[in-house]
Amino acid sequence: MKRCINNSLASKCRLMTISLVLMSGSLFGQTVDDVLKADAKRLQLAQASQERINEKVEGTRTLTDQYRAINKEIDGLKVYNRLMTAQVQGQEATLEDIEISMDQVDVINRQIFPLMERMIDGLDQSVALDIPFLLEERVNRVDGLKLLMSRSDVSVAEKFRKVMEAYQIELDYGSSAEFYKQSLDLGGDFGIRDYNMLRVGRIGLYFQSDDSSITGIWDVDQGAWVVDDEHRAEIRKGLRMARQLIAPELMLIPLQAAKEDS
Repeated sequence: MKRCINNSLASKCRLMTISLVLMSGSLFGQTVDDVLKADAKRLQLAQASQERINEKVEGTRTLTDQYRAINKEIDGLKVYNRLMTAQVQGQEATLEDIEISMDQVDVINRQIFPLMERMIDGLDQSVALDIPFLLEERVNRVDGLKLLMSRSDVSVAEKFRKVMEAYQIELDYGSSAEFYKQSLDLGGDFGIRDYNMLRVGRIGLYFQSDDSSITGIWDVDQGAWVVDDEHRAEIRKGLRMARQLIAPELMLIPLQAAKEDS
């Protein structure tokens, strides 16, 4: 009897154990699913959070790059502004100089016109008192300057340049030798004919015919052309040197001595 009871209890115990195991398995299965679902949800949340973090980081990096670019641009603008400031200051100084110069223009014009007129008059007197080489050309140059002074369409600077150019041409005559052709009226048996002219600086002016049969010199004391065949060969040599037909060499020609002031 006791055995039957014990067997019955044992059977019940086994059933209860099996039931507990089944229930535990069922509960365990539910717990694992929940855990997996929770992990999946946490993973999704973590991914979403990471994406937001990445967006923030990318946004921050973009702002940093923009900040650096703006700072670089600002530095460039500072340098540009500094240069522009220096340029503007220079231009302001130039404008001040221009204003001062403009204020002085009228004064300069009033002073330079009389100066140029005196220079032209001096040039005119110099040509008249000088030995008569290239006389027509030089007289025309002086007359051209006189006409130039009355022209309103020519600037003061250009007028002054022309006057200085004429003075430079006259100055160059004193340090050069020159050959040119000129018609002379020697009167008497010689009449009017073309001659080869030799100018030596401003101190000697000679002439000779093409066939070298007539040779002469401008006599300062007489103020006239004088035939003098004594130095025919030397003057012919001088003419050839002036025409660059032969190399320069010593030339013996008559020169009039300078006069003492009385």
